[in-house]
Amino acid sequence: MKRIRVLIVDDIGDTRESIRRLLEFEADIEVIGEAGSGSEGLRLAENLHPDIVLMDINMPDMDGIRATELLALRVPDTAVIIMSVQGEQAYLRRAMMAGAREYIVKPFTGDELASTVVKVFEIENRKREALGEKTEIPLVTEKGRMGQIISFFSTKGGVGKTTLATNLAVELARSGKYRVLLIDLNLQFGDVCVFLNLSPKRSIADLAQSGSLQYSEIQSYLLTHSSGIQVLVAPTRPEYADLVSVEQVEQILQEVKPHFDFIICDTVSRFEEISLLSLDLAEKIFLIVGMDVPALKNTKLSLETMDGLHYLDKVTAILNRSANDLGLELKDVEKSLDFKISFEIPSDGKALLPALNQGVPFVKQHPQSKASDGIRKMALSLINQSNQVEEVSSSSQECKYKGLNRLRKVFGF
Repeated sequence: MKRIRVLIVDDIGDTRESIRRLLEFEADIEVIGEAGSGSEGLRLAENLHPDIVLMDINMPDMDGIRATELLALRVPDTAVIIMSVQGEQAYLRRAMMAGAREYIVKPFTGDELASTVVKVFEIENRKREALGEKTEIPLVTEKGRMGQIISFFSTKGGVGKTTLATNLAVELARSGKYRVLLIDLNLQFGDVCVFLNLSPKRSIADLAQSGSLQYSEIQSYLLTHSSGIQVLVAPTRPEYADLVSVEQVEQILQEVKPHFDFIICDTVSRFEEISLLSLDLAEKIFLIVGMDVPALKNTKLSLETMDGLHYLDKVTAILNRSANDLGLELKDVEKSLDFKISFEIPSDGKALLPALNQGVPFVKQHPQSKASDGIRKMALSLINQSNQVEEVSSSSQECKYKGLNRLRKVFGF
């Protein structure tokens, strides 16, 4: 029998070391890696494809239950054994519903741990044999993916662009079927990490200075949110924005496309080189519209500029914080812009503002709200369209920077 490849996921280093030592006495078990969080464990499992993941249930950034749910979908040939100090039936039931194969209560002996690992491995092997599958699991590649780039743009701050970008990303990742990357391209004052209550240690500026923009390097700069989305955050200080060039952003976007289903870019609210690059490379541009006269005036000018850059065929207008008591109706907005509004996100500040202040996406905190329903409609539209998206041909790549070059010609930068 081949050696059973095990990945240990626990946020306490001493516990990971103790488990590793217990398994070192087993000739038929090999520890191939350790992770200190659910998000790191998920990333390692996707790369290493272990036979068994020993998963602690209580971890700070992404708990073992959510990590198990995502593993069951993204690495289905890996079996998860949940470890916990709680032995109550409620915890066991949650673990099994998430997709865990076994549940072991701490503290445990080496014999208890080893026998559980072997038992789960043998059961999984018998299942594969019954289904006619090979017991040797080939590494899964992601060559079949070709992610859609969706760029969020608005003509001014405060209209809810970042709110919608973060909530859409979380909604797309909710089922666990789709890999979603959220990139904060507001390089001076990006707030994506605040909206998701993330504490970044490294940003896109650090990545740009790393010397390598291959996906293997990019991975180590991505944060994983508890929803399952991965995030590349903006620089931590405004002056660090100058460390990131438009060419580097382009390479990053090209590198991540084969590894994600959706790449969502939250851009700065003006036409400048990096935001224009993201509009150029995007399959879809979500233009966020506010329900006040200055916002409509600027949106109208923005649409005229995008028309000159030949972007209109991929622009979708989103009316955010729509309400009937603001003196404007949907038909007034569409007439003013001479452009169709595809989605409305109703105003619900009393419910959504507390969620924003807590750094919790409102699609998680208030899933039954009308605003969440609007986000779900956007997500469903993207998912339906993604099934029809074909891989970009090499000839279309010749068009990159077309908007950037035109804007340089028009505005002289």
